[in-house]
Amino acid sequence: MPRLRVLARLCRLLLVLLWGTLMASVIALGERLGFRAPLERRQRWTCLFMKQLVAALPFDVRVMGVVPQRPMLWVSNHVSWTDIPLLGMLMPLSFLSKAEVRRWPLAGWLAEQAGTLFIRRGGGDSQRLREQISEQLGQDRPLLIFPEGTTTDGRQLRTFHGRLLAGAIDQGVAVQPVAIQYLRKGETDPIAPFIGDDDLVSHLLRLFAEPRGEVCIHLLQPISSVDKERAALAFQAQQAIQLALFGVEEVEVAPRRQARAA
Repeated sequence: MPRLRVLARLCRLLLVLLWGTLMASVIALGERLGFRAPLERRQRWTCLFMKQLVAALPFDVRVMGVVPQRPMLWVSNHVSWTDIPLLGMLMPLSFLSKAEVRRWPLAGWLAEQAGTLFIRRGGGDSQRLREQISEQLGQDRPLLIFPEGTTTDGRQLRTFHGRLLAGAIDQGVAVQPVAIQYLRKGETDPIAPFIGDDDLVSHLLRLFAEPRGEVCIHLLQPISSVDKERAALAFQAQQAIQLALFGVEEVEVAPRRQARAA
């Protein structure tokens, strides 16, 4: 039975990827002919692809809260590569992603077409990144970042990097905190996290071998960035997500003290 389940899910995923490849080929052909689609249209196509991809993944998805109607800086905890299609299906979004994603087959190319900003680990170019994020938000384009900087096992939050929120302060754009939670039988899902030296294919096969899990996406109350220090803003977003995921707040570092450290 598990083998048949894996085979059926792989076949469905391959059909989605085939459809995505066809869509990418049409976009690429249009570019060769001098008809480059506007970013907004490419983001809508990518959002549609994300919806089809999520439908092929073994998750039952619940979305709680209201999808914002105005551009914001989306800030989310990070558990797995599946966070990207799960959040990207909600509305046309750009992402801030590690540079390695650009080399992923199909997904990397689609991410680039959707206006993803790629960041090198340890690149040391904080000012340039701040300018890129600020420019994106200044053009009324919603952007999603994972301010922990890496994935976790879903049982904890890492400290949010305030420097990634500086662009929202520059533009006076609100922050949209998002808490994404993977559950299996009412407990934190041990299979969904994509951490350590895990590779994409092995992770996918493990997911497909198991019964369907549950994903809860909490769209929390937006946070104003006006007159905020970047560290204090990051701390406030982290607290909101911490409370949504675990029902408790972190109290180790006060926002005021963190703001001075920034």
